[in-house]
Amino acid sequence: MDDDENRSVALNLSWPEVDLFIRLEDIDVPADGSPVLRTFICLVYSVVCVVGLISNLLVLFLIRVKKERKKSKVNFFVLNLALTDLQFVLTLPFWAVDTALDFSWPFGAAMCKIVLSVTVMNMYASVFFLTAMSVTRYWSVASALRTRSAPRRCSARWLCACIWTAATLATAPTSFFSTVSDVTGESLCLLRFPGGQYWLALYHIQKILVGFALPMSTVSISYLMLLRFVRRRGMKNGRRRSQVTRSVTIVVLSFFCCWMPNHAITLWSVLVKLNAAQWDRAYYLVHTYVFPVTVCLAHTNSCLNPILYCLMRTEFRAKLRALIRRA
Repeated sequence: MDDDENRSVALNLSWPEVDLFIRLEDIDVPADGSPVLRTFICLVYSVVCVVGLISNLLVLFLIRVKKERKKSKVNFFVLNLALTDLQFVLTLPFWAVDTALDFSWPFGAAMCKIVLSVTVMNMYASVFFLTAMSVTRYWSVASALRTRSAPRRCSARWLCACIWTAATLATAPTSFFSTVSDVTGESLCLLRFPGGQYWLALYHIQKILVGFALPMSTVSISYLMLLRFVRRRGMKNGRRRSQVTRSVTIVVLSFFCCWMPNHAITLWSVLVKLNAAQWDRAYYLVHTYVFPVTVCLAHTNSCLNPILYCLMRTEFRAKLRALIRRA
């Protein structure tokens, strides 16, 4: 395998993590990635960045940080969700440039560590806040319908502090092991564990479990319990019940559809690294040409969040209409 082919494999599998010790001796694959695909990825990153900036800034403005966050625990979570999505989309221009340069990192080692850590931390924080909002929504409705007394509440500030702490701890391996490495004359921003591919496999397992499987299970269970509860005790109005059912279905499906493809391919990668699956042409092609698209799909979640969790709510739509009238 020559240097050009080796470089191509590392580049195509490098966003945002890569195992540099992979081989292509026995399979026939193209030696370079697709410029069309890279252009598409850059375009998606640019659109997501612009839309995410506008929508999340709009959410922050509508919440009116000093007033609205004190009225509702969910609003406080929405505020923090908008903040983390805002930080996340600010990293996309760096990844767009990296992709346009054929995954060659031009910003130096310090920015590699910062940008990659911020990207991963906000991925975890966003998922954790979505999970906290689903649990809070169920608990608030269930407590209000079960008893006339005021429900026992936990401080939203304390919960948010715990979420940010958990996201920071989950990001610790990224912060420690992210680096710029030279591969056949190109500087790549990636993760490089001293223990090789097995530590990288454990890293991916953590991301799948903590960043998707457990939150997805919690969100699904919370909303299923919410639907079951309001159908039995809460809402006699059939139209209102159907609205709640539709909104819950949209939330769960959007979360699942945005993240599942990326984590499914990541799981395949884990099986390959642990020698439980074969490294072959199909794996290479999927990881080279499909995996980057799943990353783009996951990134669009930062645009959908403010729409699903804020702008679809009646009170926020009313504020938005009032804002437009004043403008």
